[in-house]
Amino acid sequence: MYQKYQTDAIVVAARESGEADKTLALYTRDFGLVRARATSVRAEKSKMRYALQPYARANVALVRGKSGWRAAGATASMSAAGKDTSGVSAFARISELVTKLVVGEDHNEYLFDALAQAHIALMCEHVESVATIEIVAVARILFALGYLSAEALETALFTHTAYADTHLREAEVIQDALLLSINKALSQTHL
Repeated sequence: MYQKYQTDAIVVAARESGEADKTLALYTRDFGLVRARATSVRAEKSKMRYALQPYARANVALVRGKSGWRAAGATASMSAAGKDTSGVSAFARISELVTKLVVGEDHNEYLFDALAQAHIALMCEHVESVATIEIVAVARILFALGYLSAEALETALFTHTAYADTHLREAEVIQDALLLSINKALSQTHL
């Protein structure tokens, strides 16, 4: 008998597989980046269908089997459907960066919180400061993965994961230095 794990997850990528299956890239609170197979999730009768849409946040039940992870259940927390398209597009770019930079399963609480807070900030009906939120999210991802140092920017943006107006104003003040550091870090990743 396989053990079932419940975890909070964000669907950072999804690829159709077979007639009704999907292969998902989930960034989870407990396991980091997990690639899981979801059987029959695209079928109309599937209870997980809406919970596992791209860029959705869900509570997911995962089972680790001989051939990898399998999604055994999911309950939606927040979906990207019907949200501000500029916010969803920004989160799609952030998700793509995460899938390229994170290799293997590695528990990183700060990275999950940075992604989750960016998800909340970008998945609103009308999003203000999309570009600034995206810049801060990318900087926090690079910081969490060790590509960017907080000392280099001398800012408090990396001591938390919130995207309140005061934090976004602080990021706008140092935006040029932040972009320079992000571009330098991304060039070091060789992507």
